[in-house]
Amino acid sequence: MLRPETPVRGPWRPTLRRSVRLFRAFGHEQSDPALFYTALAEDSAAQLAHFVDLRGATLLDVGGGPGYFRDAFAAAGATYYSLDADAGELAGLGEIAPGTVVGSGMNLPFADDSVDVCYSSNVLEHVPDPWRMAEEMVRVTRPGGTVFLSWTVWYGPWGGHETAPWHFLGGSRARRRYARKHGHEPKNRYGESLFAVTVRDGLRWVEAQRDAEVVATLPRYNPRWSWWLLRVPVVRELVTWNLVLVLRKR
Repeated sequence: MLRPETPVRGPWRPTLRRSVRLFRAFGHEQSDPALFYTALAEDSAAQLAHFVDLRGATLLDVGGGPGYFRDAFAAAGATYYSLDADAGELAGLGEIAPGTVVGSGMNLPFADDSVDVCYSSNVLEHVPDPWRMAEEMVRVTRPGGTVFLSWTVWYGPWGGHETAPWHFLGGSRARRRYARKHGHEPKNRYGESLFAVTVRDGLRWVEAQRDAEVVATLPRYNPRWSWWLLRVPVVRELVTWNLVLVLRKR
């Protein structure tokens, strides 16, 4: 949850109308990715600006993909750098832009304390050692800087990505079913490029780590009036959809 002392900046408001708008955009991820990712990137920049002034900040986006997030964060005033393990993802809108790096989120090729903001959206569930990646994000952030980490939680309605909702019966089973139905493997292959990362996992890690102060834990897409459900074990796994951890490096 948001800490009482967390300042409110910018226009971001976690209303029901916002949630509905984003969920509608999710329906176009495959058919119109530009519509989906532009909406998500603009909302993400507004949400991050709620916690940190992006004007003049050096921002590293771990798993940035093509340029949608670059455009949104640059428009907010940040100096933007992107890292992705897949050069094809980075070149999704054409040539790879300056300030991009191909590398692993679990071994960031950046010095300690080198960026003002380290950001990652919907990447953690795609790496085999998610909490190593989280620790790397804290490592490269300067003292006083901000870490913003969010991921699609496994037991949420979209936890299996394109194999949902069959992931509730097991990730491997959902993967096999998808391959039988479509004649090819899903893009997000359980056990290889998709892993089960839960709300419980995230809350345990964030409370155990000692290198950063916890600023907020919140369900990324949910309206604010529903955030109290994050306190309810089991229920929170089903309704959170996507969990956000916001940290300030000590």
